Amino acid sequence: MGFFFAMTQQDPATAGDRSEFADSVRRGVLIGAAALLLVIPPAIYYAPRNAPHPVQRVHHVADLGDEPASGDVRRVAAWITDSGDNAAKSFAILDKKDAKVFLFDPDGHLRATAPALLGAAHGDDTFPGVGDKPIKDVLPEEKTTPAGRFVAEVGESSTRGEDVVWVDYSAAVSMHRIIKVPERLKAIATPTPQDNRMSFGCINLPDAFYEQSLRPAADRGLVVYVIPEVHPLKQVFASFYDVAAPLKLAQH
Repeated sequence: MGFFFAMTQQDPATAGDRSEFADSVRRGVLIGAAALLLVIPPAIYYAPRNAPHPVQRVHHVADLGDEPASGDVRRVAAWITDSGDNAAKSFAILDKKDAKVFLFDPDGHLRATAPALLGAAHGDDTFPGVGDKPIKDVLPEEKTTPAGRFVAEVGESSTRGEDVVWVDYSAAVSMHRIIKVPERLKAIATPTPQDNRMSFGCINLPDAFYEQSLRPAADRGLVVYVIPEVHPLKQVFASFYDVAAPLKLAQH
């Protein structure tokens, strides 16, 4: 019994040494941890209670593949796709300066392009009452293709007796098959846009593009964006903004 009791008792001096040693170790650990915090910042951000979590903006970028396009076309296509301004519909962009139409699916992928003939007069505005005038009474300066955003509708031309895609019905502006007269057929076949200004305001297109691409898209729902040639983009498209993301779009 005495031997057992002696074996289970700690020497006071030894116990004190162990306690001081443990305290030293704890102090060393705490000092080391504090030093690490000064060198390595915490990896976790503690937000205030009930604070909303930050969400990184993901941009959706229009895709023109390898198709050459002007800067305005690329900027407008990017804005449409990123903002969803096309309301989940296919959309067409008319670049009046280059006399070219770009047709996209609802997700912003380019599906087809075509040269176009458009209004003989330069300008982005519709003259009041021009849509109610007989063609013979339309003045030269009134033959504009208006700029803007238009929800297209499939209909019929009363003067031509065939289907058209109405851009602005009140102004009598539509997208349709090219009128088969020699000067128009010649102009749309040339590689430059300088001779493509010859209509009363309507957008003349090659038959194949109209029938195989544009008309089917319009049947499902189509928004048409006519890029201005005089006014700034922001003036014509009120909600336009430059997309702050790398654009995977073709350069000239």
